[in-house]
Amino acid sequence: MNVKHFIEEKILIFEITEELDHHVVDKIRKRTDYEIQRLMPKNVIFDFSKVKFMDSAGIGLILGRYKQVTNFGGEIKIVNVNERIKRILEMSGITKIVSVINLDDTEKTG
Repeated sequence: MNVKHFIEEKILIFEITEELDHHVVDKIRKRTDYEIQRLMPKNVIFDFSKVKFMDSAGIGLILGRYKQVTNFGGEIKIVNVNERIKRILEMSGITKIVSVINLDDTEKTG
């Protein structure tokens, strides 16, 4: 498993560097839960720039962390998703509760 995390000004960033499927999600879940409980960040950002595939286990990972972080008043954001994963997130309904931001899109409009 290769998940990097950074903390800056109560923002915890997880850079996911592999596919999010049922084979790896349990390991990622344990790591993210540990860091979230340890640091109690105000915001958690999942950077998907290196994620090429995600199945329903990835949806579960995001939803579980959403519940965990919102319990202490925080927010979750997902950044740098490809179009395929963005469609999965939209179909699952996650985009109604979690912000999905493509930094490339903000550069084009900003």
